[in-house]
Amino acid sequence: MMSQSAIFVDASFLLAIGGHRTSGTTLRSAFTVNYEALIEGILKTANDFSGLENLRVYWYDAAKDAIFTDQHKRIGLLPGVKVRLGRISFNGEQKGVDLKLALDLVGIARNRAASVAFLVSGDDDLAEAVEEAQDLGMKVVLIGVEKADHRLGVASVAEHLALRVDSIITLPEELIASSFMKAVTWDPEHAAQSAAIASAGTQAKSAEDASEELHVTPKPGLPKPPSPALLQSRPKAQPNATPTPPDYQLVYSSTQQSSGFAAGTSHDASDMDVAEEVGASVAKNWHASTTQAELKDLIADRPLLPAEIDRVLLKDCAQRIGEWKTDLQEVRRALRIAFWDQLDQLT
Repeated sequence: MMSQSAIFVDASFLLAIGGHRTSGTTLRSAFTVNYEALIEGILKTANDFSGLENLRVYWYDAAKDAIFTDQHKRIGLLPGVKVRLGRISFNGEQKGVDLKLALDLVGIARNRAASVAFLVSGDDDLAEAVEEAQDLGMKVVLIGVEKADHRLGVASVAEHLALRVDSIITLPEELIASSFMKAVTWDPEHAAQSAAIASAGTQAKSAEDASEELHVTPKPGLPKPPSPALLQSRPKAQPNATPTPPDYQLVYSSTQQSSGFAAGTSHDASDMDVAEEVGASVAKNWHASTTQAELKDLIADRPLLPAEIDRVLLKDCAQRIGEWKTDLQEVRRALRIAFWDQLDQLT
């Protein structure tokens, strides 16, 4: 077996942690990344641990139809970096990313192309691939992001995976701080522009203006958005009270996930407060970085939330209160209501 290393990076995992620490959200449009510095720092961390030359950095991400974006092209042009893309499904979920990583990990081990694999991920679905690579003679080292108050010492790593790797090391805090930067801030001018966009759909249009107004066709199989007049009459959630939206304000999301918990279950008030904070924060970050067309589309589909926004809400909340609490139906409802309430204030 060749005395060299190979590095496997789950981009969704790494960018979510770094982005959340920098901007308070996993929404990718809310932060920018210095990929050159980040990958160089990962290489240095691996080299400091093993002292081995590196075969290649494999960078795993997803894109629509698995087509390279400008960002992926930029990363792929870095020396010694290979970008491997999965697909983004119709509901916004990544498909094929974990499978590609697992197959590459086992393939490198089987071909004896590297003696040590460095894995930057926290997904427990990779545990079996790790064990297969180990059975073939490869050592697998997990590279995480330090989190002192977590029992594993690293952030967002499944215990099932952590128990199977040979070692766990962490990226320097200064590397995360220097590689990620918050990309958006809120300003009154943006608020005024967005308010004009949001109100445009409710104002009477002349025949000449009608052709310029964005026409949105309801998506097949989805609930018809309520009328603007009905939305304007929607009552605001009261502070310190569990949100109970009326029927027309059922807060849908494209993911349509079910938690299996009864809606009437009582929950810790602090969890609900966190959910409301997260919902408001995601709305601010999304609104500050969105385009006029995207804002119109979102408002036209209300109360439906796109899968990508809903996924960010759930991931950000899970970072604060954990996944099992985030899976509670009332917590999810509070997240989505807080998002819309904050968007109402901004527009």
